[in-house]
This record gives sequence, structure tokens and C-alpha cells, in this order.
Amino acid sequence: MTDTSARPALRVVPGALTLDDLQALHQGHVSIVIDPSAHAAIATSAAVVQQAAAGEAAVYGVNTGFGKLASTRIAADDLAALQRNLIRSHSVGVGVPMAPAVVRLMLALKVASLARGHSGVRPVVIERLVAAYNAGLVPCIPSQGSVGASGDLAPLSHLTLALMGEGECLDVHGARVPSADALARLGLAPLTLEAKEGLALINGTQASTALALHALFTFEPVLESALVVGALTVDAARGSDGPFDPRIHALRGQPGQIDVAQYYRWLLAGSAIRQSHLHGDDRVQDPYCLRCQPQVVGACLDQLRHAALVLLREANAVTDNPLVFADGALVSGGNFHAEPVALAADAMAVAIAEVGAIAERRIAMLIDPVVSRLPAFLTPNAGLNSGFMIAHVTAASLASENKSLAHPASVDSLPTSANQEDHVSMATFAARRLGAMIDNVAGIIGIELLAAAQGIDFLRPLQSSVALERVHATLRNEVPFVAEDRYLAPDIERATALVRRGLLADVRGDLPGVPELWVAA
Repeated sequence: MTDTSARPALRVVPGALTLDDLQALHQGHVSIVIDPSAHAAIATSAAVVQQAAAGEAAVYGVNTGFGKLASTRIAADDLAALQRNLIRSHSVGVGVPMAPAVVRLMLALKVASLARGHSGVRPVVIERLVAAYNAGLVPCIPSQGSVGASGDLAPLSHLTLALMGEGECLDVHGARVPSADALARLGLAPLTLEAKEGLALINGTQASTALALHALFTFEPVLESALVVGALTVDAARGSDGPFDPRIHALRGQPGQIDVAQYYRWLLAGSAIRQSHLHGDDRVQDPYCLRCQPQVVGACLDQLRHAALVLLREANAVTDNPLVFADGALVSGGNFHAEPVALAADAMAVAIAEVGAIAERRIAMLIDPVVSRLPAFLTPNAGLNSGFMIAHVTAASLASENKSLAHPASVDSLPTSANQEDHVSMATFAARRLGAMIDNVAGIIGIELLAAAQGIDFLRPLQSSVALERVHATLRNEVPFVAEDRYLAPDIERATALVRRGLLADVRGDLPGVPELWVAA
């Protein structure tokens, strides 16, 4: 729970959220206001459900049981109890709580979905969700327990349970507190559910989508840093800028490749190091880890851009069941199945792993004097000193971990609910595991930053480009040159922190017209 009193309002037009909107909601930089254009549809769909609840026909989730129990009719007097029991019985998550930023997104995405007016909830339900987000309420949501089909049932149940005044929330220190106390402290009334409302709140892909978007936003500065550090490594190894010639990439036509090559041209422009070996160098071609960076990282960027578009669509979608239409129809379907999110997250996992994998290869190249023509292991007195020998081992360890974590989660479907729900997406795990992978890549790039800067220092008095010298100076303000062996773990930690912050921010002013990362592919 945080102080949210001074935040500007984001007017949510259902179905029209942008990535920038989602980033602001994720960071908690805005409060939510529902656009008035949504009110009529919300009221209409609620009336349809109320009419169905008062009727005799069996309607799934309104007057029937759930899942395998869908054929069981529920008496009219028990409809409210049915929804309460649904939330309580489905709040079965395990594991560490989701991060507050993920929970914020879950709340916001559920608001956006319900406000489209196809879920049949009363306006007060959406108002309570908006009030919870705006007050900074952080329900305690265990991170494990969803298979990404029939909605993210367990995570969303824990979210709803907190709104009911049951379960737990997290305070500003991350400690668990009873939800009833948290609601009272914020002046929020507990939510009382009516027909279909519990089902509408927990059917949906908002947990897996929030986790995947969280990964996308977290990886953005790391990817930016990977581009900058990759360019610094080119100069440290006295590599060629020929492979970044725009004519090469235009002939292939892959947009990510074209954009990444442009980054490298701009980052390396004006380097005196490059000029020093432009002629008379006996090397014909650089290793792949240098010259194929546009092809590798560019392909990763294309995958990430595609994933961003999938997640943006999902953030604006209605994903509960049954769906309510203005003509009075309640239609059962399968929009709760999170296969689009699962496949997007799997593609992100492969891309994230590859960004780290090629960076690890660049570190290996830098410490090898035969290839880099720098001192062995980047130390002035190899033998007495081990230099970056074991720092590279750490990078190799992280890259190897990511290879295992990149295994597609979406192919591991297991039937649930007594085989009623016989194919599931595993989207929630697919998205959740991305956080560990990003941590690993940030560590690899942090080690590469140290190694590349060390290589540049060996080439003095020659200077790199203005942009890359600024990056080098930023690191040297935190970490000095490694003249002899010392305790390196703190250096890696400081360099990794710079990577997480996003090194491109230090040089963006020197790069006019730099391509945006998350553009439509």
C-alpha cells in the first residue's frame, strides 16, 4: 500500500489501452478513471445477468456449479453464496507473493476487461477495483498455482478475496497484513458478490498477461544496455563496423536487424579506435559474436515486438466466460484460455536467452588473447593474476541456466478438473519464469560491460566514440580499472545495476532519431 494522492489520472477507454498506458499503470504513476462512454454497456450487461439469475434456464456460472460441476443447478437463494464459495475454494495459490507492480497491472487489466461491458458485473464491482488500485492496495497473491486456462483462477481468486476483506494484503514494507485491516486503513468497503461476479473476476488471463508485461517492461532497459555494451565490445576488440553497413541489412529486410544495425552505426560513429585499424589490419572477418549482432539481436527484437503486440491485444481483451451481449445472450466460450500469452512468453524466453547467449560469447572472445589481441583474461600480469577468467565462468553459468529456462512452457499441458479442462496453456509459468531469465541476462551484460571497459583501457590513449566514452566514464565512476586481482563480486553488482537502469539513457541525446524498441513490426 502506497500514497497515491498526487498521481495524474489515466482515463481508461475500454479496449484502447496503449503500451505507454500499461507501463504507467505498471509503475503506479497514474490513477484510474473509467471513461463515461463505458457506463451504458456495463449497466446493460449487468441487467442481462440479473435477468438470467431470476429466470428458470440453466446459465453456466450464474445458477450452476463450475467446471466439472456445471450440470449442478444452484437454488436462487444460494447464488450469492455460490460466488463467495467460488472465491474461497479457488484461493489455493502457493509460493512467494507476486511483486506489487504485477499486482497493480492485474487490478488495472481486470478493470479494463470488465469495463468493456461483456462480463455482467454491476458497476459497483468495477468501482471497487478502481478504488483499490487508486488507493494502492496490494493483495497478497501467491505466484504459483495457475495453469493458464479457465482463467488464472488461483491468482485472481486471491486478488478477489482481498477485495472481499478476506485473505491478506502486503503493506509498504512487504509484510502480510489481514485484508480486512488493509481495507479499513484505506477507507475501502469490502466487496459483496452477486450472480456471476465471482466467476467474472477470476475467469481471465490478467495474471499471466500482467506477468508477461512486467517482464517486457523489465527487459527493455536491459536490452538497451545490451546494444550499448555490444558496441563497446566491438571497439574493445578493434572490430570492424563494416557488418553494420545499412546496405547489408536492407537486402535482408528484417526490421529488427535493420534497427539494431542502425544503433551500432550511431554508437560507433567517430571512434578513433576504429580509425586506428581501418587500414592494414590482417584480420579479414570478425567472429560471429561481433559481426552478427544485428542478425541475432535484431531477430530477438522482432520476436519481442511481436510479443508486445500480442500482450497489448490481450490487455484490452475480454477473457472471462460466459460472455454477455446486449441482445440478452450469454454465450459460453473459451477466451479464458491463455495460449496467446503462453506462446508470446515462450518467444520472449527464447529471445531473452539469445541476447544473453551472444553476450557470453563476446566475453569469451575478449578474454582470449588469440582472438581479441588484448592481454590474456584482460589483466596486465596474467598468471600472477587471473583477471576476468572466473567472471566469464559466472557469465557462462547464467547463460546455461537460461538455456534450460527457455524450454517452452506451452507444450507442457496437463488436464485438470477431472478432464473437463483437458488442455491448458501454462501461460502463467511461461510468463513468471521470465523474471529469472532477465536477472541472468542483466548479470551477463554487467560482466561484459566490465570486460569491454577493461579492453578499452588497454587501448589508451585511443578514444572510442563520444557516446561510448560517456558509457565508459559512467562505469568508471562506479568501478575502477582492474589493475590486479581484487574482490570482483561488488564490481559485477554495480555494473549490473547500471545495465538494469538502461545505459542507452546516458547516450540517447547523442543518437538522433534512434529507433523505438516496441514499434509495430
